[in-house]
Amino acid sequence: MATESAAADGGPGELGATPEAAREVFGERFAAAERYAQLLATAGVQRGLIGPREVPRLWDRHVLNCAVLSELLPVDATLCDVGSGAGLPGIPVALARPDVSVTLLEPLLRRTTFLEEVVRELELSNVTVLRGRAEEMVGKVSVDIVTARAVAPLDRLAGWGMPLLRPYGQMLALKGDTAEQELADSRAALTRLGAVEWAVIPVGANLLGAATRVVQVKAGESPGGVRAATRRAKVARAGRAGRPGDGGRGTGRRRR
Repeated sequence: MATESAAADGGPGELGATPEAAREVFGERFAAAERYAQLLATAGVQRGLIGPREVPRLWDRHVLNCAVLSELLPVDATLCDVGSGAGLPGIPVALARPDVSVTLLEPLLRRTTFLEEVVRELELSNVTVLRGRAEEMVGKVSVDIVTARAVAPLDRLAGWGMPLLRPYGQMLALKGDTAEQELADSRAALTRLGAVEWAVIPVGANLLGAATRVVQVKAGESPGGVRAATRRAKVARAGRAGRPGDGGRGTGRRRR
């Protein structure tokens, strides 16, 4: 989620020159990435999604810092960015990896409106914007990868994100300097949520100079634990009951 400014503390600074690394990261979508940075620096600031003081460091601290997450993604993966805010990390990942199908999940209308505008302007055919909370999407969203940035402490984030994974999927959380400590504090919660492996993975050091620190949590056969499995089963049953021709139980039943 993008950093929000509670109050206007002066006008935004200047968006710095595009780093040469951006050409390597974004390839054919380099121009679209530049436009996204411009939108963050203008409309993103005006709508309170990005703090004005973040503008001079948008490239290094936000756009590229998120884009290098793509190093950890398998080919043709499906991904849900929980609490996407201004589209970080989801949009940089989608720009860097056109093969990855990205869902930007965000509960607030003003943010989803911004995201939809960005997706249309950048013509991101691999991105879908979905308004809602992660806990409401269990059984409705099922993906290979869940990502998040600056959304919540790791244990709480895992409670929201892990249930959206397919079996043996993974959650990737950008956590910075707090990564190791949050992971150490969250191991019991991760185990209850069906995680079988976790680690702090540095990515992007060869491009950015300083690596982006990512907490990688791999799920087992039942991501999210027992409660999530129960919820998914309930949603699946409701879906079957609502389909015509399903044994006369759903809306397709004919009355005589």
